[in-house]
Amino acid sequence: MLPKTPLTVKVPGKLMVAGEFSVLEPYYHAVVTAVNRFVYATVENSSTCQLTLENFNLRNLSWTYEQNDVHIENADARTRFVKDAMMIALQYLKEHHVSLQPFSLSIKSNLEDKSGVKYGLGSSAAVVTAVISIILRKFLPTYASKRTIFKLAAISHIKTQGNGSGADIAASTYGGIIKYASFQADWLKEAYKHTMHLTTLVDQDWPYLSIEPLSFPKQFVHFLVGWTGHPASTKSLVDQILALKSENEKMYEQFLSTSKEAVNAFIQGLKKKDLSQLVEGIKLNRISLAGVGKAAQAPIETSLLKVLCDLAEQANGAGKPAGAGGGDCGIAFIPTKEEAIALKEKWKQSGIKPLQLSISESGAKIKNHV
Repeated sequence: MLPKTPLTVKVPGKLMVAGEFSVLEPYYHAVVTAVNRFVYATVENSSTCQLTLENFNLRNLSWTYEQNDVHIENADARTRFVKDAMMIALQYLKEHHVSLQPFSLSIKSNLEDKSGVKYGLGSSAAVVTAVISIILRKFLPTYASKRTIFKLAAISHIKTQGNGSGADIAASTYGGIIKYASFQADWLKEAYKHTMHLTTLVDQDWPYLSIEPLSFPKQFVHFLVGWTGHPASTKSLVDQILALKSENEKMYEQFLSTSKEAVNAFIQGLKKKDLSQLVEGIKLNRISLAGVGKAAQAPIETSLLKVLCDLAEQANGAGKPAGAGGGDCGIAFIPTKEEAIALKEKWKQSGIKPLQLSISESGAKIKNHV
């Protein structure tokens, strides 16, 4: 018997903590965390198939699933991530002989501010994870493991976007703070292209992928996030960094080495509760990002991100751009509550908005309806 409707899944956004860019390479790790802003996806039994994307003011769009593809009545480009995620989820249901019943799907995000400005919290990945998760939990709950949700969401996201590490999907699926090595986009694209069945691809080993949950002891260190007021284009910055790989291989290899050292220092500091090692890891990661950005002529550490990081170091902690840089958010790890409060005030005075974000221990999960 299907669960009573409505059924809603709550999926967190993400922030990259360490290992940006280098995680695109095989076996290089990043640290990523889920944060307490969410995407909500709701499924209800319905006499007709309808789709609502509340943040885009697209409501009650009719859709059909025919010849292994989803067709949405509105050709708005903003539906493409949802369309592909629905298609992947429904194909998986079909392979498991689930008889599809009409349903309405509604998606709402609070990863942005009220005016729609994006903070760089992985909105497309969270939306895709939400769509996969809610459809599986509704129609095939015994198969709705985190592992299956992650893999189907990764396939969908790569199908739509064509690149990416999948770290944001891991954070949205699993929650908490994670040590992550990517499945490698080129490998997954080829594997998807040549597979006859999604189930086979989901069930097989993904040779480069590694997901290891880490613990973040409360009161060990204070985690802060500051918004610089300028959204960034991750794709263009990634393209610039990857261009350096072919133009200056020596510089790129040096970046990879320094980034690996920084990530390892952060993780060891976290595991051993060694604050000085954790802080040194963040400082070293900042240096490696600034260096590779300069070499690639990519503005990773903007003037406001530099202020954010410098003020964090003056507060006996460390700060760095979160993710690709070029704007969006910066993060900081600060030893004491008093120093954290003082830092947020200094950020405000410098034009940096402290965000009320914390680590979300839960990944994609069912939200109870009142």
